[in-house]
Amino acid sequence: MGVDKGTKVNLSLLIAVIIVFIWSAINPRDVWTWVSEVSPAIVILAIVIAVYNKYRFTTLSYCIMALLSILTFIGGHYTYTEVPLFNWLQDEFDLKRNHYDRFGHLLKGLSAIVVREVLIRNTPLVKGRWLFGITSSIILAIAAFYEIIEWLSTYLPIKEEERKDDFLGMQGDMWDAQWDMSLAFIGSILSYFIFSKLHDKLMNKLRNKG
Repeated sequence: MGVDKGTKVNLSLLIAVIIVFIWSAINPRDVWTWVSEVSPAIVILAIVIAVYNKYRFTTLSYCIMALLSILTFIGGHYTYTEVPLFNWLQDEFDLKRNHYDRFGHLLKGLSAIVVREVLIRNTPLVKGRWLFGITSSIILAIAAFYEIIEWLSTYLPIKEEERKDDFLGMQGDMWDAQWDMSLAFIGSILSYFIFSKLHDKLMNKLRNKG
């Protein structure tokens, strides 16, 4: 029995994620920060892989999961304040900070598509204002929850203050948490309007296969 095109794409995404993960684990800037940053992505990926045969997402959702995992692994390897490309952008354009963290939070809004898919397939919600509002609210809630986790991490008995700073990625900005949540929220709204039609088509194909 042949392997369908969607499975081949999903397998390719998994291989790419594994390759970046292995690279990320080799001599990271700080091991504690790396473990803290990549652990949530590893847990989510493990769950998605475990349920793959029983609960198949659309290829778009898998692409988003792969992209966000890779971004997390890169940030974990260098720390979110020291990603080379964004250090170069900071120097080139005389920016006040390395914006990889902000860029990452904006793209985390893409996960609104994954949340949208779960809601459509597992709740009575249909396309419309309620679906949009609840999806965006969930993304904002997840972003806020992550910021709470970061805040709680400041109370861990870690001697090196630099490690806490690397994990928080505040770079001296007292409004960093608010920026992160706002960007994730904006990203969710943008991704919703940009990808919803494509997402609907892919979900219809997935239903027809089932």
